[in-house]
Amino acid sequence: MGKNVLILSASPRKNGNSETLADAFIRGAEEAGNTAEKICLYDKNIGFCKGCLSCQKTRRCTIQDDANAIIGKMKQADVMVFATPIYYYEMCGQMKTMLDRTNPLYGTDYLFRDIYLLAAAAEDDGHATDGAVQGLSGWTACYPKSRLAGVVFCGGVNAVGEIKGNRKLIEAYEMGKNV
Repeated sequence: MGKNVLILSASPRKNGNSETLADAFIRGAEEAGNTAEKICLYDKNIGFCKGCLSCQKTRRCTIQDDANAIIGKMKQADVMVFATPIYYYEMCGQMKTMLDRTNPLYGTDYLFRDIYLLAAAAEDDGHATDGAVQGLSGWTACYPKSRLAGVVFCGGVNAVGEIKGNRKLIEAYEMGKNV
């Protein structure tokens, strides 16, 4: 039986380069017999965490927006994939805001074990993702049954569609195929 793979695409641009990496990952995961669902954050209403910690008792955020439904899907996913553009050598704000809102998952019996990061940036420096990897690794450390299982970074892509034909799409596809 295949795995339930949830992909959170944090790109603020529809069909952005990091979302294209996500689509390649999905194609590989589905071809391998897994179920994959992509949630694009660009059309979601997700507010900032207020730090009230009510969710630690209720397992639900008091903010009424799209984050609660996403958190529910995250809890049931076997595999989590985060796709983000790299801004200022870090994950984009949409991804960080969503990660902050996952506090209701903390201390629950979540299913995800493997976590993947897909990232794209105009900058081609091999260290461009260091901040995003560190940030996602910090989040992952709070969910000790999980691990950061892989990263695909495509640098040197800026405008929507610039990633087309890039070899990193094959890498993302292969990673998806091997979840």
